[in-house]
Amino acid sequence: MGRLGPLEIALIVLVLLLLFGGRKIPELMRGLGSGLKEFKKASSATDDDDSTPTNPVK
Repeated sequence: MGRLGPLEIALIVLVLLLLFGGRKIPELMRGLGSGLKEFKKASSATDDDDSTPTNPVK
C-alpha cells in the first residue's frame, strides 16, 4: 500500500462530512484530542514508574 495522496484525503474528508455533518466533526476532534492527551499522560506516568526499582537489591 502506498501513501495517501491529496485526492484520497479529500475523499475521506468528504465522506466524514457526509456521515457526521459539519457541526459534529469539531466535537469528535476535541474528544479525540483529549483522549490522546490522557493516553500520553498515562503512558508517561507508567514510564516514570518503570524507571524506579520497586525492590532494591542489597
